[in-house]
Amino acid sequence: MLSTKLAQLTLLIGLTGALGACGGAHYYGYGPPPAPRVVGAVGYAPGPGYVWIDGFYRPGPSGYVWTGGRWARPPYRGGYWVPGRTYYRGNRPYWREGYWRRH
Repeated sequence: MLSTKLAQLTLLIGLTGALGACGGAHYYGYGPPPAPRVVGAVGYAPGPGYVWIDGFYRPGPSGYVWTGGRWARPPYRGGYWVPGRTYYRGNRPYWREGYWRRH
């Protein structure tokens, strides 16, 4: 009985620690991203109302991963794209995904 309760308590503490580590899912333990890649012409928009979203480096499991630029339509009238960015809390870098915003 005691060993079962001890095993359950150990499991609960381990899961709590693992879930606590997930709370900072946007934290990554390596420095700022490299400079964006400079790519040639982006071409023409596929239709009226499309805007170009620049490519960027996003944090991956073992370093930064390049995400290429793309054409997209704002989800609502007057919308504009706010690019993702790295910000810091103390000396810990965090990644904020890009999102659409109203004017």
